[in-house]
Amino acid sequence: MKLRVVCRKVYDYVRYDLKEIAFPSSLPDPPHIKKRRQITWKERYLVLKEASRLYAASWVRDIGPELRPYDYKKKAEIEDKPNGEKGAPTEREPSTLEDLAVAAKGGMETLRPALQRVYMTRASAYRDALRSFIEGYQEGIQQVMEKREDSKSEQGPDTPKP
Repeated sequence: MKLRVVCRKVYDYVRYDLKEIAFPSSLPDPPHIKKRRQITWKERYLVLKEASRLYAASWVRDIGPELRPYDYKKKAEIEDKPNGEKGAPTEREPSTLEDLAVAAKGGMETLRPALQRVYMTRASAYRDALRSFIEGYQEGIQQVMEKREDSKSEQGPDTPKP
């Protein structure tokens, strides 16, 4: 009798508890979430194929139109428009993130000056912010001190101090 109970408990442990310990189930989705369909093996293959193509293309120094065809279409449209026509976008300066991406592709010798520029820009911004905070703080202290002096002068020298 005891052997049967022990076997049943071990069986239940392996079947339910051990499975939950090894592969815990996630919490159920909230009610407003709609379940997506499972993708087929063919779709998985196509996704893997496209991802590997993009990954391989990202190792090339010059990313061409095969990786970003929509960006090259926009550039071609900009070049086709005459300068006087409305809607021709003005030249913009590349963002810091774009600069770092280009520098990272160039290697460590181009990445180091770009990172130094970023850190120096941040340091100067923090320094300026700290300087303006200190100036504002000193102005606030000066105002408080002036108010105290004004209140002392209004009380007069004859009034006793509390």
